[in-house]
Amino acid sequence: MADCIFCALLAGRAPATFLHRDERCAAFMDIRPVNPGHLLVVPTTHAVGLADLDPDTGAHLFRTAQRMAAALRASGIRCEGVNLFLADGKAANQEVFHAHLHVIPRFRRDGFGFKFPMRYYVPTRRAALEENAEQIRRVL
Repeated sequence: MADCIFCALLAGRAPATFLHRDERCAAFMDIRPVNPGHLLVVPTTHAVGLADLDPDTGAHLFRTAQRMAAALRASGIRCEGVNLFLADGKAANQEVFHAHLHVIPRFRRDGFGFKFPMRYYVPTRRAALEENAEQIRRVL
């Protein structure tokens, strides 16, 4: 993709600080880190979102992210925990439309987090859960 920044990074047309690269994916430092050590794992072939990603490549991305998370914890960078985050689609706040998995080192009071709506704290009726599950099962 000519206008995709991640494709440009992978092709060497833009600078990146790589940690890992193989035939299926690459890991590099995020230029706008939430915390020091924040990195991205991306497929080497362009895929806009999860639906465009080969399932084996998706599994490989996750395995690579696990390895990167373990390296973060052992690196000496402040890392009391790790968030893996993938935004799939504009409504999910995806900003770069090349699938990517954030590996974010976390520590207490780092200022980052997810804000849940008030409805999150009220358990959903079982009937509504079953109805939603049936809608999903129909397309599986």
